[in-house]
Amino acid sequence: MSTKDPAAEKKRSGGTSILEVAERAGVSPATVSRVTNGQTNVDKKLAKKVWKAIEELGYVPNPQARALVSGRSRVLGLLISEMTNPFYPELIQCFEDVAGENDFEVMVGSATYNSERAKIFIRRLVQRRVEGVAVMTFRSEWDYLEELIANDIPLVTIDVGIGNSRSLFLEVDYAQGINQAVQHLALLGHRRIGFISGPKPHPTNERREAAFLQAVRKIGLSSSAAPVVAGDHTFEGGTHAAQIFLELKERPTAIVCANDLMAIGVLRTLAERGIAVPQAMSVVGFDDIHLAEFANPPLSSVRMSREDLARAAFKGLMALAEHDNPVPLPPIRIETNLVVRQSTVAPKKAIEALRSRQRTRKAAAAASARE
Repeated sequence: MSTKDPAAEKKRSGGTSILEVAERAGVSPATVSRVTNGQTNVDKKLAKKVWKAIEELGYVPNPQARALVSGRSRVLGLLISEMTNPFYPELIQCFEDVAGENDFEVMVGSATYNSERAKIFIRRLVQRRVEGVAVMTFRSEWDYLEELIANDIPLVTIDVGIGNSRSLFLEVDYAQGINQAVQHLALLGHRRIGFISGPKPHPTNERREAAFLQAVRKIGLSSSAAPVVAGDHTFEGGTHAAQIFLELKERPTAIVCANDLMAIGVLRTLAERGIAVPQAMSVVGFDDIHLAEFANPPLSSVRMSREDLARAAFKGLMALAEHDNPVPLPPIRIETNLVVRQSTVAPKKAIEALRSRQRTRKAAAAASARE
């Protein structure tokens, strides 16, 4: 690669120019460029000299220049909904880890449910010539992705696919984990189980609610024994929904929440009202964020692994980069599983009934022994 402005190149690379690296290694600037761009048509001994010179001089190649020369930026985009939900920082960390393991950088942006903000971030991704974008926003409005689609940039989304050959989606198996949660509560003896859903219309929220309703039907509960209250995925949404449940003539003995933030909001409301968890009411969350383990009491939650999501998203982007078939690739399945902690236990009536049966059996055994 020729350098028209060595001074500018030197400034960009932190004080060292590509010419100095070439001189130190005893090679041409073009050879330095090929080595830093990952091209394999360079003699191994020469490449070793180049890397030694780079290390000694502290040379940092300009990423935009590398992308223009090689056609590869080694940069991926990650778009999330918001930073305030603890689920997303954990996801970001996992995605950056797997990307770093494979020598990729990550540009992270949050849409905060604002299409215009998302469009600005998308424009920056296109300018950086990113090699793919993971859209982890749990939504189905794709208007802000038009520029990525127009530039044929690989896309991985969650729950809903775009439907072209340069995209695929991660299909989360909500039913698996939610069914485990409902079965767990049923085995403990709960016969009135409430559910706090996310905002509608929203494919992800609708799927989680549908999974809950299907699960309660499997254990024979009627709709009146499985009330649903709409939430908004925030602490405040959980506290508000909990208050609605507490006003019901027949309160549920357990509440399943569509995410952990609402579940923690429920825990707070119950504590303020003097309702013991889990003795008087059991609570189950969804996502199993790190904070769930440190709630009071530690929260039982359906785990949707951020590491699984991150690795599947990266795997999908790499598959799309190598994919030339006009037929879209199949979705990648993400499992969910219940993690049981101290926020769930048998309801008071079930415990009393069990103790009554135990007393009856003991009395019968004693009477039999006397005979």
